[in-house]
Amino acid sequence: MPAPMPAKRKDWCVKRNRAVSSCAWYRRQRGTMSFVFVSFVLMALAFSAFSVDIGRYYLAANELQTAADAAAIAGARSLFTGNLNSTANWSAANANAASAVQLNVSGGSTLTAATVQTGFWNLTGYPAGMQSSSIVPGTYDSPAVQVTVSRATGLNGGPLAFMFAPLFGVNATPVTATAVAVVSAPGYVVAGALYPVALGQCIFDQYWNTQTGSPKIDPTTGQAYTFQVTNGTTYGGCIPGQWTSFQTNANDVPTVRGLMANGNPTQLSLGMSIWIEPGVKTTIYSSVLSNIDVLLPVVAQLTSSTATILGFAAFHIDFAVSGGGSNYIQGHLITRINAPSSSQQISTYGAYVAPRLAH
Repeated sequence: MPAPMPAKRKDWCVKRNRAVSSCAWYRRQRGTMSFVFVSFVLMALAFSAFSVDIGRYYLAANELQTAADAAAIAGARSLFTGNLNSTANWSAANANAASAVQLNVSGGSTLTAATVQTGFWNLTGYPAGMQSSSIVPGTYDSPAVQVTVSRATGLNGGPLAFMFAPLFGVNATPVTATAVAVVSAPGYVVAGALYPVALGQCIFDQYWNTQTGSPKIDPTTGQAYTFQVTNGTTYGGCIPGQWTSFQTNANDVPTVRGLMANGNPTQLSLGMSIWIEPGVKTTIYSSVLSNIDVLLPVVAQLTSSTATILGFAAFHIDFAVSGGGSNYIQGHLITRINAPSSSQQISTYGAYVAPRLAH
């Protein structure tokens, strides 16, 4: 049985014309309300812990992601610097990515450490992850830099310390961000980007090192192999290059000269068909500039009137010869970054677009 109500409380209920049972219920309700209030306070504290500390977590994660993104881009920009005939400069990319991390902060403190990897990144995701720089790159493998930045024990000021979560036994947590930047071959080029000479894929079979993504070196000169284009000269049965009027069938000197000055009139993409214009245009070679880099379409063969674009290549024109019964352009393959292009990767022929984030 419940204990009897004290006389004073009983009198209080009677004076207020309330039943004794009603007063007992009121007292029980007061106890319940106190419990609800305490529960509400605890829930409010928990909400504060989650909202404030989760916000701080995402802020730290964004700071680290920004640092990783910027460092990966900086490293990728260093992959093809200096000598245009050089291979990917993996060591420079690694060093510059690591240095770029230190230009960023998290939690008000300068970041000092990061994990940097260089190699090939497959744009399709198969295989996943960074591949070694020593592999023979496949169709969708692009030179890349991967940067991982972490706040953890002994790294960049340590793990993120929470403010309210310690009330629930959670004091700190590590935070990590990773970014991958690639330089890949163009899938299309904008109007005005191309010089009106098409290169045959067969010349790359002879003079291009697919493993290093750079020209093969002629042992007699120590430089990239040079060859003549637009005059029908063959190398191992391969016609290396011929004039193209892009998507207009015009084989006259004024048209080709205009294309030399202004480039392709419209955007051109992989898989599009262009016109191949044979014949030595005697008077046009005086308009060819020497010692310049140009971007050229690459096609499977140069023996028919049209050909399909397989890729875009970087080519250096050494000089042009005009007159005396000998007219041709001489040059060699190079490696360089060419900006006015997309970032779709199919085959790499030495032309790369500006670095972009892939992951």
